[in-house]
Amino acid sequence: MLTVLRNSWALLFGISLLMLGNGIQGTLLGVRGEIEGFSTGAMSIVMSGYFAGFLLGSQAVPGMIRRVGHVRVFAALGSIASAGLILYPVLVDPISWTLLRVTLGFCFCGVYIVAESWLNNTTTNETRGRALSLYLIAQMVGIVAAQGVFALGDPSDFHLFIIVSVLVSLAFGPILLSATPVPPFGTTKPMSLVTLYKVSPLGVVGIFILGAVFAAMFGMAGVYGAIAELTTAQIALFVSAIYTGGMLLQYPIGWLSDTMDRRQLVVAGAVLGILACILGYSGFAGFYGLLAAAFLMGGVANPLYGLLLAYTNDYLDPDDMASASARLLFINGLGAIGGPLITGWLMGAIGPGGFFAFVGLLMLALGLYALWRMTRRAAHVSDEQASYVAMAPSAVTPVTMTNMVDEWEDQMSQDSEESAPAA
Repeated sequence: MLTVLRNSWALLFGISLLMLGNGIQGTLLGVRGEIEGFSTGAMSIVMSGYFAGFLLGSQAVPGMIRRVGHVRVFAALGSIASAGLILYPVLVDPISWTLLRVTLGFCFCGVYIVAESWLNNTTTNETRGRALSLYLIAQMVGIVAAQGVFALGDPSDFHLFIIVSVLVSLAFGPILLSATPVPPFGTTKPMSLVTLYKVSPLGVVGIFILGAVFAAMFGMAGVYGAIAELTTAQIALFVSAIYTGGMLLQYPIGWLSDTMDRRQLVVAGAVLGILACILGYSGFAGFYGLLAAAFLMGGVANPLYGLLLAYTNDYLDPDDMASASARLLFINGLGAIGGPLITGWLMGAIGPGGFFAFVGLLMLALGLYALWRMTRRAAHVSDEQASYVAMAPSAVTPVTMTNMVDEWEDQMSQDSEESAPAA
């Protein structure tokens, strides 16, 4: 672990700063939009813009890197992102904010891809898992810390937007000054959606549903807090609870998933998610009940993403994992675009409780579909399952997926060697 920190501390520090700035931005816009008098429907479109941009970036940025190189792409997208962040209080209208969100989603996707490429180049097969874990921890620390910074500021003025822009600009310094040369960005052989669905229907449908869940939770949490008339500090705690739950429950759920039929755990996670949404919708136990609901929602949703990826890889050959992961990333992005739109419509129709209603309905759909799939296919033999890899789906890029695939391939190779009879 110390070796990984010594080789990658600057990258990890830079990523924490990036997530700190991006985390403030997501919550700040939801609250500021309410202050500016934007309708719930308008804010849902604004928040969806980030996920549309992120999806476009995941498809376009690898080609940009191959044409002009990592450093130029990183510097260009970083500069555009920093400039975009400071324009929000200047261009105060839903159309401008939507265009800025699309631009920022595209830029942040590219920035993550480049940073993760450098991180990947500093690791070996033996240290990749620890590096990925530290990378995810750095992400979560940045996002949770962002809510504390947000709580200290006034969302009605421009100072928080300046702070966000400065933090993102500062993040590039340690990454650019310490990054080692990176190999060319590779491509994977294509896999059609039809083929992937035949391999794992639950994986495809589940990842699509979770894309909408994540976008609703992470894109609309600030909007929910503003509509529900929570204070700035309460909104910060509410958003923090979602991310903290995802960070703390990743590993126990991941450990369980390697010892049992993953579909049973998907159903159990969906049930817990539904109960959390009922708690949040009912308002039982006041604000503390709201925090508990947020913690449990994030705590089951984040691990479910890695769980469904591992389940899909159970039925894939190692050579097909990278292309399948790229397709799943695209499917998740499609679901993410619609998440804030439908959440915003429901919140406009039935009030702030629409936030929990939408997530609860998605969890219900996921649980029912997983139950139905259990009647269509026998359980996978646990000894042959690919190992669960913890991850934060709020910032998944093709490089993260590649790292995860490498982890699965290494684990499968080790398992094969251990199970082979002695000569």
